[in-house]
This record gives sequence, C-alpha cells and structure tokens, in this order.
Amino acid sequence: MTALDEREKSLWKAWLELNRCLVVATERQLLDNGLSCADYELLVPLTEAADGVVRARELRTAVGWDRSRLAHQLKRMEQRGLVERSDCPGDARATMVAITEEGRRAVAEATPGHVETVRQELFDKLEEGEVETLLRIYDRLLAK
Repeated sequence: MTALDEREKSLWKAWLELNRCLVVATERQLLDNGLSCADYELLVPLTEAADGVVRARELRTAVGWDRSRLAHQLKRMEQRGLVERSDCPGDARATMVAITEEGRRAVAEATPGHVETVRQELFDKLEEGEVETLLRIYDRLLAK
C-alpha cells in the first residue's frame, strides 16, 4: 500500500478540520439549548416518525450506533424526560422508543439555531451548484 501523496494528505487534513469545526459549532449551539449532539441525533428521527415511536433497532440503524451506545444514551435521555422506552407489543425481544412532549419541545427550541449554525458554517460558504456536486461525491463515497 502506498502512502498518501501531498494532495491526498491535504484533502484528508482539510476534511478532518472541517468535520471538527462543524461538530464543535453544532455541539456548542445544541448545548446552549440543553441538548447534546447525541440527544439531537436520536430525537430528530423520532420527531419524523408518524407517531413519534420507533423500534430501538431501527433507531440504532438510522444513526449507525452499536446497541450498547444506544442503550446508554437512551437511559440518559429517559432520565431527563426526553424519551420513554417500552416493550414492543407482539415481540418481547424488541424495545420501542417514544419521544415525549419534553423531547418534542427541546427539538422545537433547538432546531432553528441548529439550522442557522449549519447554514453559517457550511451552506453559506458554498457557491451555486456546489451542494449538488458534494451530494454526488458523498453519495459515491457512501455507496456500499
């Protein structure tokens, strides 16, 4: 295997730095609203579910986490009243996760600032057509 050339190293370092900057900015904004990035990452798919309820396994797949990480995060969120867990009717092995009214309120309060932060840190810095170009590149890179 050959080492990265200078151009590849530059791209890799730039991607790491951009990712770090985006994470720091969004974490700061969400923490100002009382949520962690992990909280928000789990709450958003729950708000998008028709009834606000999702199987834990489906939630885990949606965010790409392992079972242990999801269980620990859900426990913390449940203690703060953001979600509720319950047994799945008809499948004793499955757990259902439901967003609470407190969880919905937290997402509703955090989302405008989150969108503003993402726009300022990413989209406002891109020129016309670059979003589509990046989407094509990311789709190709993420294809399995």
